[in-house]
Amino acid sequence: MYNIIGHKNIFLTASAVLVGLALLAIALFGFRQGIDFTGGTLWQIKVPSLAASELHEFFKVKLNIPEAITAFDAQNSSFLVRLPSITEEDHQKYLSELRAAYPGLTELGFQSIGPSVGRELRGKAFIARALVLIGISLYIAFAFRKISRPVASWKYGVITLLTLFHDVLIPAGFLSILGRFSGVEVDTNFMVALLVVMGFSVHDTIVVFDRIRENLSLDRGKTPFAAVINASVNQTLGRSVNTSLTLILVLVALLFVGPSALFYFVLTLLIGVSVGIYSSIFVASPALLLVNRGKRT
Repeated sequence: MYNIIGHKNIFLTASAVLVGLALLAIALFGFRQGIDFTGGTLWQIKVPSLAASELHEFFKVKLNIPEAITAFDAQNSSFLVRLPSITEEDHQKYLSELRAAYPGLTELGFQSIGPSVGRELRGKAFIARALVLIGISLYIAFAFRKISRPVASWKYGVITLLTLFHDVLIPAGFLSILGRFSGVEVDTNFMVALLVVMGFSVHDTIVVFDRIRENLSLDRGKTPFAAVINASVNQTLGRSVNTSLTLILVLVALLFVGPSALFYFVLTLLIGVSVGIYSSIFVASPALLLVNRGKRT
């Protein structure tokens, strides 16, 4: 049996450092918002043997769009061009001029969103997260309503929500750093990934807490609380690791062979799921012992 609770200070310190770095990154860099939230046009085209600087110059000078931002996507050898929101008429006009200048051009994708739609999507994304948190809180309050010894039932809910923020903040901080130094933008896919991470995180934590609840009911105060927690974590350790490892292997495969448009969506999931495994075992359970410090079991 692993003495996980005996090394709780190491695990909790590591988590505190990661969360602190994530909060610092978000405070300093913020997020580079995609067109889903700010509005605009994202155009993906493929032109053989063309430099990004040349294409940028074409949009800036020939098409008279100085706001155009051009980036090369090495995964599928295409260009991603971000423009202000344009109409379908302008889209076809610019496409004709591009094909006239570069006969081998292929259009891979075109997406245009108005500023008002972007604001609406951003608002709905925050509402979705709030509803998830409310739903999780209500579920935990119901599931652990009969537990009062040695930790009050509401504390299970508080710790679950804290580990949830832990699991969401770390991948969010990582994307904030990528946005600052690599120009990675957050969009609706990023929000969906965070919601998935939240669901996975809560599920894994509840499994561990439920085993603690069962063992407390069977033990009836005969064993110290720390020993009950440690035994419960060890009993669920194999299940948690095996279930999570299956998902991680799928995400790693998608990261390398999946579509490039979903690369950062999958990356966010991979980081969040990995952190969720860690928090459910090494953060949530030791936190139960901390909130019970100074009390008799």
